[in-house]
Amino acid sequence: MTSRIAIVTGAARGIGRGIAERLAQDGLDVAVADLPAMRGELDEVVAAIEQRGRRALAVETDVTSKEQTDALVRDVADHFGKLDVFVANAGIARVAPLLDTEVEEFEKVMAVNLRGVFLSYQAAARQMIAQGTGGKIIGAASIVAYRPFALLGPYSASKWGVRGLTQAAAMEWAKHGITVNAYCPGIVGTAMWDLIDEKLAEAEGLAKGRAIKKHAEAIALGRVEEPADVAAFVSYLASPDSDYMTGQSVMIDGGIQFS
Repeated sequence: MTSRIAIVTGAARGIGRGIAERLAQDGLDVAVADLPAMRGELDEVVAAIEQRGRRALAVETDVTSKEQTDALVRDVADHFGKLDVFVANAGIARVAPLLDTEVEEFEKVMAVNLRGVFLSYQAAARQMIAQGTGGKIIGAASIVAYRPFALLGPYSASKWGVRGLTQAAAMEWAKHGITVNAYCPGIVGTAMWDLIDEKLAEAEGLAKGRAIKKHAEAIALGRVEEPADVAAFVSYLASPDSDYMTGQSVMIDGGIQFS
């Protein structure tokens, strides 16, 4: 039986790296993608995957570019022979009041978080349909896809968009044996949340590190989330165990929001 092949975008660090390494642990060969500036960290992820006995490939990709995203899928399929799982994880955050948010900042968040997911979904689906073997497409949403955070307006809007896009894609591609789901993390100990903490602390008049601690008090399980927590759920979404699940955006947040 040939190995299953996965692509993870935004895989150089944080949640993306956690997902890539978990999928390798699960027995998949993994292509990891991120911006050229992240090449050194991407190579570290490749080494970590190979240490688990799996094949790995690093691909420099800007997911806001249709040409680059299409090329990512094409190159990975050519290299490994197919594509089974695509995790559209790449994302960015900007922290500012809506009245202080420039149009260019709004458009940048949307370009990465929503257009990037759209282009990734589209490229992955075309490859999977051409193969005729079905597949798993998985996107990065957030708890703010259900209840926005103040000072994270564009980020919240982009994640609501991912939730809607995931549902529409699931409806259209089910006939091809493709499931489309999204994961909704909460407060995660990553570089992105370090930035959010810094900006929220400034806005709320708190010391650095206090904002994330304040918001973490709402977590029922009593601790900040780790990339491995998210990766464990993505492992399920990428596995045959989730074959009857599609169109869902599921909160994996330790108990902050409840649907």
